[in-house]
Amino acid sequence: MAFVIPENLHEDLYPLAWMIGTWAGTGRCEYPGIEPFDFAQEVSFNHDGRNFLNYYSRTWKIDENKDITEPFEFESGFWSIRDKKILEVVIAQSIGINQGWVGIVDGAKIQLALDKSYSAQSASLVDTGQRLYGNVEGELFYAYDMGMNGHDLQAYMWSSLARKVD
Repeated sequence: MAFVIPENLHEDLYPLAWMIGTWAGTGRCEYPGIEPFDFAQEVSFNHDGRNFLNYYSRTWKIDENKDITEPFEFESGFWSIRDKKILEVVIAQSIGINQGWVGIVDGAKIQLALDKSYSAQSASLVDTGQRLYGNVEGELFYAYDMGMNGHDLQAYMWSSLARKVD
């Protein structure tokens, strides 16, 4: 499928243009204190002509037949680029965690490091984190490593998502 830069996209966002749209697929979650599980995920990136992308991600736990058994996490945020390659991302998670991320855009590979984190009293604070997004053979690959509750930085969630076609 040929890629076309979306109409009215702010020129600062050209390095992220390949991400715009909705992606869906499955992944895996494993972390100390959590029973490992598979999940379904839908991620959307869109824009309104200003110099940031809107970001939404929803996950659901799934069974061995890939049927949804319950909702898991929802997050939303904004992605912006400065100096043509420095990425700044803010994300709010439904479990009461808000995070600021900073990273580098390198073609179809994006690496983010957790810059600042805030959590509500009822949520655990994420101490360290890394996120990786990349276009791997036409799919959006996602990996989230984190350190929290006294655990060192380690794999938490990863998925591979196909672009949804309208």
